[in-house]
Amino acid sequence: MNHRFQHIINSSKPVLVDFYADWCVPCKEVPPILKKVKSELKEHVRIVKVNVDRNPYIATRYKVQNLPTIMVFKKGALQWKTEGVCDAEEIKSVVQKQINKP
Repeated sequence: MNHRFQHIINSSKPVLVDFYADWCVPCKEVPPILKKVKSELKEHVRIVKVNVDRNPYIATRYKVQNLPTIMVFKKGALQWKTEGVCDAEEIKSVVQKQINKP
């Protein structure tokens, strides 16, 4: 998974990563928010979910300490990180900036 994850986040289009766990109650609020983001930004963003219990190496490497954590990567570099649930508009504006950035 780690090589695959690295390959995914090296994309030139923004990659939004949702770090979650099945036991995390607030994490369950995130998918509908991300669905809204995806429906508005369509092919301009890739959204990936990472279960921290199944992928502890990735969670540790990116210092995920609270759930949910959402990160935006572009060309392998972390562009933005937030912990907790945030609204679709905030996420969309962050991703939009990355789409417009060369």
